[in-house]
Formats: sequence, structure tokens, C-alpha cells
Amino acid sequence: MHRFLVKPADAGILGSVDGGRLLEWIDKVAYAAAAQWSGRYCVTAYVGNIHLDRPIVPGELVELHAKLVHTGRTSMHILVTVYSTDPTRVKPVQTSQCLTIFVAVDDDKRPAEVPQWDPATILELERHRQARARISVRKQIEQAMATQQYTAAGTGPSATLRFLAAPSDINWGGKVHGGRTMGWIDEAACVCGADWAGRHVITSYFGGIRFYRPILIGHVVEITARLIHTGPRSMHMSVHVTATETHSDIPELAAHGLAVVVAVDDDGKARPVKQWQPESEEDRMLDAHARHLIELRSLVEPFTLATAVPVDAEPSHFRVPTAK
Repeated sequence: MHRFLVKPADAGILGSVDGGRLLEWIDKVAYAAAAQWSGRYCVTAYVGNIHLDRPIVPGELVELHAKLVHTGRTSMHILVTVYSTDPTRVKPVQTSQCLTIFVAVDDDKRPAEVPQWDPATILELERHRQARARISVRKQIEQAMATQQYTAAGTGPSATLRFLAAPSDINWGGKVHGGRTMGWIDEAACVCGADWAGRHVITSYFGGIRFYRPILIGHVVEITARLIHTGPRSMHMSVHVTATETHSDIPELAAHGLAVVVAVDDDGKARPVKQWQPESEEDRMLDAHARHLIELRSLVEPFTLATAVPVDAEPSHFRVPTAK
């Protein structure tokens, strides 16, 4: 569990914590849980769909709880729950929850076997079942994402960020933090969304981020966000991250994810956005792809809350001391 007060430097231009910063926090606490369980260095492989239900502002107390819910041969599925509240209040509010998957690696950077975890309580058994059920849905989503084409034939609005990976971006293992990469994905999606909407935007949902290969210091990084679907108040962005070695001119896919951003007014309320009309065949296929992903993710069962299992729930970190 990580617990801290939100600093003014953690807030974005709208005064609340950006989705990218929240994902960095989630990645760090999940990594700590995975590394402690496996006893090895671990890499981020996947971050599941996450709704940003409530804005987090400076001065609030944030708690991130990371719990193991399933293990594969080399992978660990970590459920991260985020709570935030005014520190003067007793009961916190759950802000978001998401599943992250880490893979343990050995000294040769190859996947290494991890100790197997067995659920013991009713809550653990239920979450273990839900984590296993997500595996098949996630495979369907990854297959659907892998078959899509993103070429010059597409007319959807896009935005590209380009820079060199710096020493400050990497972790102690010498690779760019998974959380840092997710922060870049959030930034590119917001740039593209703001350009289309003509106003400030915030990220309301990440529909899964898949990591393919590490990014190292000196790699030329390109993050391209492309609008593939609009709802009444939402813009669905497909975001690709590529990395190119300095001695090469061939970019390699490092990560791919979907972000949904919404336009907001001066009071922070969501506003309607102009609708994007697909023009080319590629546009129509990507729009249909976005709708298909929405349908697939509707099949995902939410993880059981600890409060729903009063007998076997893990101890509450927010329990009020009983007066003597």
C-alpha cells in the first residue's frame, strides 16, 4: 500500500491529477507488489481498463492498495484500488480500480517462473475467478487491436509527440517506467482531443494498455494518438508508442492502448463534442473497431469490492479507533 498527500505539482492544467500521473502511481504500487512476491525484477505487460470516476485534487490523501489476484507461470495479476479523500474526513472514496499484469524476468532478461498464489478467503477466491475470466476477454481485445490498420488512408485527426527517452524516464532496471509510458499515452490522447474539441479535455477511461518491448535511454520515442470514434461527449483515441534506436531508422512498436477523453467547461463538467464522420474505408473499420471494443469490455465483470464480503474482506486501513 502506498499512502501520501497529493502535491500541487501532481495536478494538471485543470487543477486535478491527470490520468497519466494516476497511472504512474498505479504502476509503481503494482510493481512493488509484483517484485515482493516474485523476488525478481518485473516488467509491466498490461494495464487493464480503468475508469477515472472522481477527480483527485492537491491536498487530498491518496491510498493505493495493490493485491495479487492471480498468477501464471511467469506473470502476476495485480489488482490496484485507488482511494482518495480530504485528510480531515474519516471515510475515503474509491476513485478507481484496475488490473495490472507484470512478468518477472531473470538476470538474462528472460521471463522467469514465479511462486504460485492460492486464494484463501472468500474475497480472494471471488477476485481470482474474476481475474481468470478476464483472460479470454483480454485475448479477444488484443486480437481485435492487432488486426487494425493505421495508414495514410485514414482521415481521422491525429497528434504525434516525438522526443528522446531521457535518463530521468528510466527505472533502476535501465528501462523506461511503464508508468512513464502511460503518462505519454495520456498526454498524446489529450493533445489530439483538445485539438478536435477546441477546449480542454480530461481522460475519463483507459481501455487497456499493452506493452510489447522496452524503451531505453536515447531511443527516439513517438507517441501517435488518432481519433477513431466519437460519442455524445467522448472521443476515443487509439494511441501507439514506437521506439527507434539511434543507429536505426526502423521504429518498433513499444506499446498500444485506447484512451477516452472528454471535453470540459470552466466548471469541469463534460460538454458535447462535434461528431467525427468516417470518410475512408479505414476510418469506417476503425470506428467499427471502437464500437466492438466497447461491446467486449461490457462483458468484463467488475472486481468484487472488499465491503461486499464483510467476513473475509481484508482489514480496513481506514477503520476508526473505537472509543474506550
